[in-house]
Parts: sequence; structure tokens; C-alpha cells
Amino acid sequence: MEVFRPLLVGAAVVVALAVGPWLARTAARLAARDARAPAAPRSTALATGFLAAGLAGAVLLCGVRPATLALAWGAGAAVVLASVDLAVHRLPDRVLLPALVVCGAALLADAAVLGTWLPLGRAVTAGAAAFAVPAAARLLAPAALGFGDVKLLGLLGLVLGWFGWGVLLAGVFLGLLAGALGSVALLATRRAGWRTSVPFGPPLLVGAVLALLVGGVPPG
Repeated sequence: MEVFRPLLVGAAVVVALAVGPWLARTAARLAARDARAPAAPRSTALATGFLAAGLAGAVLLCGVRPATLALAWGAGAAVVLASVDLAVHRLPDRVLLPALVVCGAALLADAAVLGTWLPLGRAVTAGAAAFAVPAAARLLAPAALGFGDVKLLGLLGLVLGWFGWGVLLAGVFLGLLAGALGSVALLATRRAGWRTSVPFGPPLLVGAVLALLVGGVPPG
């Protein structure tokens, strides 16, 4: 595996260079609700760079196995979701739902090939819990959390839960911390007020990435 790591990282970069501009255009069109909306050069560069980092991280963390597809697809979905949420405070189902299906199928394939049935069961349980708890909270306080955020938490619960409950809890905590720090920074720089709506999707995604970097060990 060590011998092939540079090749895998190189392949991830090549894929990112090919797919990144398309993801940037997709995000721009979903944000504008216009099938002809162009992506700005800066957005294209950022999308490609973040995708390259995500794909490289996926192959370095998990190697060559079906579960790697879950992380790789999740990385692509994260690029689009973060871009749209930052632009218009929306997490589109057209990205979230396919990501949930693909990630679930990849983890199921991993269990079938490598016998990781226990991690799969934990991932499904974690995904359901990560969806149900904030969904209940949203019923009590609809203004506090968008339903897109609830569905994103379910997706992150599925992926992070596969690595372990500790990784999931760390991801949620770090996401909340990133959101709080981001809000404080916006207030301090007067780019937002106390009543300003701040997108919650990007901090959750940042927290998930940090949790994987710190404690992500793929089940064997």
C-alpha cells in the first residue's frame, strides 16, 4: 500500500482537476437556480483545490476499498454544499440525497467485501441518531436550525459513525465550535449582526474533516 500512495494521491489530483470546475459550475447554478449561471474563476480554483485535498485525504486514510468511495463522494458533495450554503444559505436535496445513497451503498459494499458489518450497523445507527435528534430540536425551535442542516447531520452521522462514536461526537463538537468561532469573528469584524443568519453547513463540514484528521481510523 505504501508504494502505491503517491500514485493514488496523483490520481486524486488528476480527478480533482477534471471534476473541480464542473462542481464549481454546479454550485453556481444551484445557488442561482439558473442552469446557465457561470462559476467565477476564484470559485473554480477553490472548488478544485478543496476537492483535490478531499480526494487525496480519502485515499490516504482508507486506501483502496469500497468505503473510500463514500469519503470521495462526500468530499465532492461537501464542496458543492458549502459553496451553495455560503452563497444563499441553502443545502440542496439534489446534492444531499444522492450523497446519502452513494455513501450508504459504498459502506454496504465495504461490509460485503471486507466483512465490516459491525461498523456498517454503527454507521446506520449513528446516521439515524444524528438525524433524529436535531430533527426533534427543529420541531421545538424551527428558527434555530434549517432542515437542510438536519439532513446534513444525518449524512455526517452515517460517514463519521462508520469510524466510531468518538469520531462522530468529535465531528459534531468541532462543527459547533467552528460555527461559534466563525460567528464571533463576523461580529468582531462587523460583517454580521446579532440577528444575521449565518450558514451552519460549512462549520459542520469543517468539524467532520477535523475529526477524521484527528481520529479517523478505518475499521479493518
